[in-house]
Amino acid sequence: MRRAAIVGVLGLLLLAFGCEPEGAPGARRAILEEHVPRVKELLRQDREKHWEAIQEAAQRLGPGFAVEPPESREAQMRTALKRVQELPRGIAGLVVSPISFLAAVDSDGTVIARDVDDEDDTMQGQDFGERFPPVAAALESGRPQMALVTFDTEENAEEDVNRSSLMFVGPAHRNGEVAGAAVAGIPLWREAQRLSRQIRVDLAPEIEAGLIVWVLMYQGDDLIVPPDAPTEITSELPEMATLFAKLDQNPNGYTGEFNAFQKWYGYAVVPTPSFGEDVGVVVLRAGEGEAAAE
Repeated sequence: MRRAAIVGVLGLLLLAFGCEPEGAPGARRAILEEHVPRVKELLRQDREKHWEAIQEAAQRLGPGFAVEPPESREAQMRTALKRVQELPRGIAGLVVSPISFLAAVDSDGTVIARDVDDEDDTMQGQDFGERFPPVAAALESGRPQMALVTFDTEENAEEDVNRSSLMFVGPAHRNGEVAGAAVAGIPLWREAQRLSRQIRVDLAPEIEAGLIVWVLMYQGDDLIVPPDAPTEITSELPEMATLFAKLDQNPNGYTGEFNAFQKWYGYAVVPTPSFGEDVGVVVLRAGEGEAAAE
């Protein structure tokens, strides 16, 4: 019912914006009827599978929080964090996943280890309980948490990149007490990359025949372009501030189009509040039947 309502609203918006006969009505219609529902389903699947996976990871890691001395606990945790992401006994939701890290956090919020070798572990010793509210909430309440957080570091402070990740936290229990937690994060740029790749796998024959489809994400005025997306095309979109401002009048999303490289491109801007405040997707499409007029 919700899907039908959203598609109906966006369909009316498509007609309202209109386009010339040589424009991209086919692309915009396909985005609304095919790609937006598929992207929303992929986002739902990713949230649900990681929500379940982080709780299973916490359960498997539970006994490790009691290991002494601390050096042995760290080594065993590091091994376990890697194994839950590997076949054949890994957790399905983590084996193929856009997460950028999986870490074990002690009951005081301190990172014990993450899923890399110790010499590469820059997270070890960080106070995630202090830095990230969902970690503190999970340790205090004993219930899993999910929230959008920002990873600011000295290394990326000057970089012009989006640093937001959807964080999943699963508390581990021993003897009725919270012993620690498993923590994982999906950067928004990795989620955009995962969405584009899956859509392109779904449409492989059409892509081979010349169809162009990409999925971007946004957070506020920040457009998040997957590293493998063609920037010469995505840069032709209107400024994100312009795209985002239109959502004030069209809170359920809207469609538009632009002409670049002798093609008409259709696009849709659609909020995805379940991933975070002011977060959404921009779906871009052009095909062989959408050539621009000379």
